[in-house]
Amino acid sequence: MAAATQNPLAPGSLEGKRVLVTGSSRGVGADTVRYFAGAGASVVVNYRNKAARAEKLVAEIEAEGGTAIAVGADLTDADSVAAMLAEIESAYGGLDVLVLNASGGMEANMGEDYALRLNRDAQVAMLEAALPLMAPGSRVVFVTSHQAHFIRTTPTMEAYAPVAESKRAGEDALRERIPELDERGIGFVVVSGDMIEGTITATLLNRLEPGAIETRRAEAGKLYNVAEFAAEVALAAVEPVPADSTRLVGDTSSFTAE
Repeated sequence: MAAATQNPLAPGSLEGKRVLVTGSSRGVGADTVRYFAGAGASVVVNYRNKAARAEKLVAEIEAEGGTAIAVGADLTDADSVAAMLAEIESAYGGLDVLVLNASGGMEANMGEDYALRLNRDAQVAMLEAALPLMAPGSRVVFVTSHQAHFIRTTPTMEAYAPVAESKRAGEDALRERIPELDERGIGFVVVSGDMIEGTITATLLNRLEPGAIETRRAEAGKLYNVAEFAAEVALAAVEPVPADSTRLVGDTSSFTAE
C-alpha cells in the first residue's frame, strides 16, 4: 500500500538520483522510500531479516514504474554492511542520498549494549562505509526523535531513556563528521520528530507506560503519523540544509533547548 500522505517531492524531480534508506522495509523508512521512488529516484530497500517484506515493497514500487532493489544487512556487522554497499555499487554505481533511519534498542535478548552499538557505532560505521560511493552534492540524513535530540535538557520516559541516550550519542558522533563532510561537499541534516503514531517504538512505549501516546498528544496538540513524518524526512534530503543542520518536526514547546 502506498503512503497515505501526498508525495511532497515533485514527480521526476529525483530522476537519476540513487537513495539508500536504512531500515526501510516498514514504517517511516518504507514510506520515505516510496516518496523517493515516486519522484524518480532509484532506491534501496534495506532490511535486517524480513526479506519477504522488503521484496514486497520493491514489487510495489516496480509495479508503479519505479526502480528499487532490496538488500539485507545487519548494520552492526561490518562485513554485512560492506556486502550491501558492494551490491548497491554494482546495481547503481553510487549513492546520492543516505538516510540513516534504522534504529532500535528496545528489542529483547540483543545484549545490554545493543542500543549503543546500533544507534551510535553502527550509524558512524555506515556513514564511513558509504562515503566512497558519495560524490559532492550528496546528502546524509539522520533520523531521530525529540525525546533523544533533547535528552540532555528534557528527561524522557524511563523505558525509553537508554534508547534516547544512545541515539543522541549517535547524533553527536555524526555531527563530529560535519567538517569532513563539508570538505567533501556532502550535506548533513538531522530530522527530529515528536512521538510518531503508528510506529513500533510508540506502540511499545504505550504498552510499557499505558496512556503515553494520549498524554503526549494532549501536550503537543497533534502527533504526526508515519506517512506524515516520512514526508518530512524525504524533504530533508532535497531542501536546503538548515543553519544548524537540524529539521525539527512537530511541537517542541515541551522540550528545553540546549
